[in-house]
Amino acid sequence: MIEKRQFYINGAWVNPVAGQDHNVINPSNEEPCAVISLGGQADTDAAVAAATAAFPSWMATPAEDRIALVEKLRDIYAARSEEMAQAISTEMGAPIDMSRSQQVGAGTWHMDALIKAGRDFDFIKPLGDHAPNDRIIHEPIGVAGMITPWNWPMNQISLKVAAGLIAGCTMVLKPSEESPLSAMVFAEMIHEAGFPTGVFNLVNGDGVGVGSQLTAHPDVDMISFTGSSRAGKLISKSAADTLKRVSLELGGKGANLIFADADDKAVKRGVLHCMNNTGQSCNAPTRMLVQREVYDQAVETAAQVASKITVGPASEPGRHLGPVVNEVQFNKIQDLIQKGIDEGARLIAGGTGRPDGLNRGFYVKPTIFADVNNDMTIAREEIFGPVLSIIPFDSEEDGVRIANDTPYGLTNYAQTSDPARANRMARALRAGMVELNGQGRGLGSPFGGMKQSGNGREGGVWGLEDFLEVKAVSGWTQDA
Repeated sequence: MIEKRQFYINGAWVNPVAGQDHNVINPSNEEPCAVISLGGQADTDAAVAAATAAFPSWMATPAEDRIALVEKLRDIYAARSEEMAQAISTEMGAPIDMSRSQQVGAGTWHMDALIKAGRDFDFIKPLGDHAPNDRIIHEPIGVAGMITPWNWPMNQISLKVAAGLIAGCTMVLKPSEESPLSAMVFAEMIHEAGFPTGVFNLVNGDGVGVGSQLTAHPDVDMISFTGSSRAGKLISKSAADTLKRVSLELGGKGANLIFADADDKAVKRGVLHCMNNTGQSCNAPTRMLVQREVYDQAVETAAQVASKITVGPASEPGRHLGPVVNEVQFNKIQDLIQKGIDEGARLIAGGTGRPDGLNRGFYVKPTIFADVNNDMTIAREEIFGPVLSIIPFDSEEDGVRIANDTPYGLTNYAQTSDPARANRMARALRAGMVELNGQGRGLGSPFGGMKQSGNGREGGVWGLEDFLEVKAVSGWTQDA
């Protein structure tokens, strides 16, 4: 079994002051695959102290030099991509082919976007022609505490760490204790790239321990958190005592409106998108809203698509779904599937229990409910598993009403061949992101939501701005 008990603090791998062993479970077989240490207050304090000491010189490092180190990190990341893919697949259950392409690929994608944004960013710029001696300076906020989830480990770590590094922040990363191995490989890459000591620090721990310690720490200037809305609320309350900035990327319950004039592949595309990463994505389109004229056909198509989705171990090649991350998630999903049945939704694919032939591992049947109404539990709560709810709607206004009737507002989707309607949907849907007709968002597009889906934006120039303060200066002398 892999032993990874040390933390990365002040440029070195160090033993925890009073660590507590924690087994990392391989969700494909329910067996421990590694042991890490969960840190305590002394470990958190040491990491924050290192980041605090490193901040003045890192802030003063020219932006082009900071960007050059992130470029070096990106190249090392690419060279060690197979090692990263294996770590992610083992720790959180992404099938290895999906881990190589999507999980690891997300890190490269976001680092490329942030590097581009950094090159184009004016850290010092004029206020305007009316005030020739005024300048606006964007400077790093300080020490950032970064708390990342298990479902897309490198997606979230790259978004936060690369943005913070380019902005000039120093940082302490607490990855999920469910998926710490990939984060520790990433820390090795940071070390190999040659970042100054103390700029990046990693302490493993759980939310109640290291997570809460970072959130309340008086020397941490910002918390960047990705996770559940419940945890986001607790973090906001804790951080309020020190008035630190809090950037939150939280849950979602994405609506996918399929109009009668949608293209022939819209339903299939929606089902597969919902099931991707075994449904463990905050931006998954988990509510499929279908216009009444094509509802029956859509239900039939969705059932056919689900019947062809296979499930299996993460270590096996192929386009199957892997397990969900752990027993807690497995049981939560099973309970919500049963709740859907009990509340009267029509089960057209999947259901409770493991798929046939899989008696060990946290495997969930790809499940679809039809005839769901928006008041049912499965339409209100984020399930975070391969479960899709299909809801009929009548008019465009009816569809928008149902889509927006949720406490979440992360990503919504619309499928229609009418360009004017598509644009109306983009404006009417209350979410931080709207994707139309299967078109993915471009490099550097901001990721984040409204309402209980959070309040920050990650990626590209918006990701940099999350880690920057704005300073207004008068009396500036040009070229002095």
